[in-house]
Amino acid sequence: MTAERSDPRPARSRARLLDAATELLRSGGPGAVTIDAVTRSANVARATLYRHFPSANDLLAASFMSLIPPPPMPPEDGSLRDRLTTVVAAWADSIAEAPTILTAMSWLSLGPDMGQPPRARHDEAGSPEVRSLRESIAQHYSAPFDVIFDSPEAADELHPVDRTLAFALLIGPLAFGRMSTLAEFDYQKVAVAAVDGFLGCFAKGGGNSVSAPSTGSEGA
Repeated sequence: MTAERSDPRPARSRARLLDAATELLRSGGPGAVTIDAVTRSANVARATLYRHFPSANDLLAASFMSLIPPPPMPPEDGSLRDRLTTVVAAWADSIAEAPTILTAMSWLSLGPDMGQPPRARHDEAGSPEVRSLRESIAQHYSAPFDVIFDSPEAADELHPVDRTLAFALLIGPLAFGRMSTLAEFDYQKVAVAAVDGFLGCFAKGGGNSVSAPSTGSEGA
């Protein structure tokens, strides 16, 4: 093994940069994660930062990744409603107390806008770290619900589920609570109402299903 291949310094400098950016993100939000602030806090040169991260946006995306907690997975036992309620209630706590994932989603939706390195601009939205963050958030949302919606109980009790619509019905009200900044917003109460509203739309034999395929002439 060569000395170059065993040199631990590149890994240490990358870790210092990521630690510094993550702490700035945690304490001051995305706007606090500037090139100057990160390199000063990490005591690492700008040129070294760009060797590890093609742009400041890649560094910020990696920082978001390090702060996003594991998704809340459903319990193995219980009714379909109970399992859904457990997941959505866990999301309610996460959004109410530590909305890192909402901040990451807002940043991605607005478009990365941090300072660029001193070279030609490349496609930030398609950079590896930003793509990884997008994929991680998508997986974060879908993983617990996929477990439930792919279960035999869901096949027995629900019409075919449009997953995007399901996420909007189950998580959307919680995101609204955070963005509205309403002081009296009861996240747990809204979580239960969101589950019951979702089941009212998708449960077989229930109310108005928004996912059941239309035959065109049925009910005419």
